[in-house]
Amino acid sequence: QAPFKGHEAILAGNASLYGATAGKSFMAGIAAERFAVRNSGATAVVEGVGDHGCEYMTRGLVVILGGTGANFAAGMSGGLAFLLDANRECCNMESIDLEEVEAEDAAMLKELVSEHAKLTGSAKAAELLDDWPQTVSRFTKVFPKEYK
Repeated sequence: QAPFKGHEAILAGNASLYGATAGKSFMAGIAAERFAVRNSGATAVVEGVGDHGCEYMTRGLVVILGGTGANFAAGMSGGLAFLLDANRECCNMESIDLEEVEAEDAAMLKELVSEHAKLTGSAKAAELLDDWPQTVSRFTKVFPKEYK
């Protein structure tokens, strides 16, 4: 048994999913710096990211079930990200707007968090699903200004 919780450990190194074009990734842990930079089509669920997450993202979908480092979404021109308990100060607001989650987003988020829980055995995802009505209200949609 590890002396730490999975969602508190760095699981993926710097630049994971750099330039990803397709597919799905589920990580029951934290991704280090520059996660999903230049993502142009992949879908990912991760339990936290380091600095510069989703930088220059052009397409795809990223769901973050934990904290983000500094400069999140800098230069993001497409795709979507959803942050649990978003910290506006960590986001680079020059190219994005932070919005409330809509009903269709909520359904998609529940599906992805459920898939994440099933495939990874994530205790954090299971906990979030146990109180989904409260959980979904904690998400913020990251929407690129150019995408509108």
